[in-house]
Amino acid sequence: MDAKQAGSSLDSLMSSFNARITEIQELVIARNMYPASSVTDLSAVDAALKAMELQVQAIKDRLLEEAKAIPKAKKLIDASLQQQKKLQNMSSYVPSYLPERMTMSNVDTNKSLLPEASRQQPDRGFLKHEDKPEALPKERKGRGPPPLWYITKVELDSLSSYMRGRLTLEKVNAAIGDIAAYAESNAQLISAPKKKLAENIWEKALELRDIAMTESVKGKYFFLETDIKGPALKLDNTGKAILTVLRHLGRIAETRIGHHRVIILLKP
Repeated sequence: MDAKQAGSSLDSLMSSFNARITEIQELVIARNMYPASSVTDLSAVDAALKAMELQVQAIKDRLLEEAKAIPKAKKLIDASLQQQKKLQNMSSYVPSYLPERMTMSNVDTNKSLLPEASRQQPDRGFLKHEDKPEALPKERKGRGPPPLWYITKVELDSLSSYMRGRLTLEKVNAAIGDIAAYAESNAQLISAPKKKLAENIWEKALELRDIAMTESVKGKYFFLETDIKGPALKLDNTGKAILTVLRHLGRIAETRIGHHRVIILLKP
């Protein structure tokens, strides 16, 4: 090797050493630039990362629970929809107006119709023969309330348009509530003793008893055409149309006894 080549190699080696020394110096300076805060900052970053990992894991667990609950929620929604359909079907049978049932306590209010002397005289423990209440037909004992056999929308829609007219399901079913109240009121008058009724009411009760003993009415709930006074059923064109519809649908039957038009309630 000549002197020129040897010098060139030595210069290259020295240059390489100098570059390496410079890099080491830069690394030392970088390491010692923030010696007090570097460890603290790294610890804070590590804590923040661990907290984020915990949050991500909690989110994963929550999503897993929600995914498991989806089939149960679907079953609950299906059951709710089925229940809604049942309630809608039931609501079509119930009228918007339901009259209150009369009870035997209502008959006591007729005491106010008694003459003053009758209200003031105490019971002496005896009754005249003509004051004794007549025996009731055996068919009435133990019977339940009058039938409330409401119609359905399907039944109303099955009628011809000329018969149905402008009648609605609510109007017809409200009228059924009225006729049940009329029939129950008559049944209470029939069973009430004379001492609880005024003279004019007693006369009607006797007339109702005679009607109740006829073969076509015996053992059934009924009312008279003269009993129709509302609030839902009245003796007007609408009321007559409702009675025609109820007779056609088998809810009532009609007969004439004496000068009375008697309407009999039928059971399902």
